This record gives sequence, C-alpha cells and structure tokens, in this order.
Amino acid sequence: MNILSIALKEIKRDFRDRRTLLFMLAFPIVLMLILGLTLSSAFNSGATVSGIKVLVQEVSNAGPLQQGFDAFQKEVKKNGITFVPLQAGMDAKAEVKNNHYTAFASVDKDGISLYSSNRNPIESNIVQGMLTAFTDKYNAVAAVAQHDPAKVQQITADASGASIVQETSIVANRSPGSIDYYALAMSVMIGFWAALPGAKLISGEIKEGTAVRLMAAPVSKAEIFIGKIVGSVVQSMLCVVVVVLFSKYVFKAYWGDHMGLTLGLLLTEVVLATGLGLTLSYIFKGGATMGLINLIIQLASFLGGAYFPIGDDAGKGIMSTLVSLSPIRWVNHAATSLIYGNQSTLAIQVIGVNLAAAAVLIGVSALIMRRREGL
Repeated sequence: MNILSIALKEIKRDFRDRRTLLFMLAFPIVLMLILGLTLSSAFNSGATVSGIKVLVQEVSNAGPLQQGFDAFQKEVKKNGITFVPLQAGMDAKAEVKNNHYTAFASVDKDGISLYSSNRNPIESNIVQGMLTAFTDKYNAVAAVAQHDPAKVQQITADASGASIVQETSIVANRSPGSIDYYALAMSVMIGFWAALPGAKLISGEIKEGTAVRLMAAPVSKAEIFIGKIVGSVVQSMLCVVVVVLFSKYVFKAYWGDHMGLTLGLLLTEVVLATGLGLTLSYIFKGGATMGLINLIIQLASFLGGAYFPIGDDAGKGIMSTLVSLSPIRWVNHAATSLIYGNQSTLAIQVIGVNLAAAAVLIGVSALIMRRREGL
C-alpha cells in the first residue's frame, strides 16, 4: 500500500508540472508533424518513366534483328520511351551531348550499339537495361531457332517476357511514409526521455528538502525506492501512449497489427531509461547529471534515427559501433520489423535486452541507496 501511495504521489507531482507536459507531449507531436510534412518526399519511393527519347539508326539489311527491334519499339513506347529515327544530316552524338536525346542506338546485322551521356544517368541506365533485356531475349530466341524452331512461338508468345521469368518480391507491400516513420521515431525518442524524470527521483527529493521527511515516515527505503520508480515509469509511459494514440487517430499513422507487443517494447525502453537516469543521479552530483543525460539522449536520438532514417549500412568503424549502441536504435529497428514485417523475434530479443540492462542499472542504484544513511 505504501508503494502505491508513493507511486501515485510521484505521478501527480509530474503531471502538475506544465513544463513536463509541454516537453513530453506537445514537443514530440509538433516535431512529428513538422518533420513528417517537410520530409514527405524523402519517403516517396514511387517513380514514373516518361519523356525518354532515344535516337535510333536502323540498317535495312539487319534481317530478323530489325523485325524484333521494331516490335520492341512498339512495346516500350507504352512505358514512355520513344525511339526517333535518325534523319539525314543529323549528328547523332552531338544530339545526345546537347541533351536533345537520352541516347543513340545503332541497329545492324551485327547487333545493337548504344551511345549515351552521363548528363542523365538514370534515364541512360533505364534505356541500357531495356536494350540489354531485349538483346538477351533475342539471343535466346535465335539459339532456340537453330535447334528447335517449333518452340520459338512458345518463347515469343508473351512480348513482356513474363512467361520466361517469374519474379517475386520479398519486400512487404506496406512501407512507412514520413508520418508513419516519425510517429514511431518520436514515440521511441520520448520513451528514452524517461531518463530525465528518472534522474530527479531521489536528487529532486534531496534538493527540495523532502528527503528527510520521507525517511522519517513509517515506510522502508525499499518501499520508497520501488514506489518512486513505478510512479516515474507509469508517468513516462502514459506520455508515450498519448503520443502513440494521437499519431494513430489524428495523424493516421500506421502502427500495424501488434499494438500490444509494440507498447510492451516501448514500456521496457521506459524502464531502461528510468534506471539509467536514476543510476547516473547517484554517480554524478548536481547539474552535471542533467547535462550528461541530455547529452546521452541527444546522441542516442541522433544515432537511433529519431531525426532522419539511418540504414543498416550506416558507416563503418566507430560510427557503426556508436549506432549499434543506441537504445533508441534497438527499439526503432525492432518496432519497424514488428509493424511492417510482422516479425516478433527481434522485438522479443530487444525486450529481453532492455529488461536485463534495466535490472542491472536499478540494482546498482538500489545498492548505492542501501549503503547511504539517507536516500
């Protein structure tokens, strides 16, 4: 009962602090909206191909290659690539250099020659890739025609080549948009902010002069210790839940089908952060504690992808090591895998790591507190 009373007192005190509510609620929501809207183009993976013009010169005696290439031109025109015949007096290479055409293709009986410019590398690569695919299929048809002409019709039946190669994507249909990404990133970040109130659990009582009154009350050190940790964790987790629900129902962010496990993952992060703040408050004194915690939070947020996405191949050496040490990175990566890949293995592993690390930190704090005369 004493533990519950202390926990409720801790929750009420934190929520009476308007600066805490502004910092833990308004700031991440506003930041989520600003980053989500301004960086929306960075999360748009869709792209269309249109307006690509290729200058082409065909030799009349190219034979079957010319016939196949004519059919190929008609097919790719549907995808926004137009082949324009080379007119008399035109300098094909000069036209490409002047960016009038993406590339120049020459078709004769010996094959296809392609000349392109690096001024439009994406368009040039698209043209080169499509011509490579055409020549590969043409060579396959020619080889089959030499050995078994009856099967040529079977290969050429589908002009797109779908009857020859079947492709299956391993990428999930759902991928995070900017609002989706920053809804998760901000929620994970404020979960780690629990280190700030965690650092004030004991030092705040000492600073305000209420530590003596707590020690004089008919409660044990263990009850005070547990009650204050429980209250701080509940208060911080309520802030996380509010941000999650606000992003889900107001910003329409996607949180997947495993909300319970996702919130459990965020809860373990809050416990870890609370233990970190409490331990550092015992090791360091005065304003140095809050300064160090703020530095750790900002570094963990930066390296964990709170402000911009960081890929799995983020640098090498010390940079890669620092990224892997960020608790925000662990939780962000595990939650993304759970939400968009429906894979719970990583999330369960991170939950275990968070709880183990939190147990060590809280155990160290309890040991230091036990050896002290007061709190």
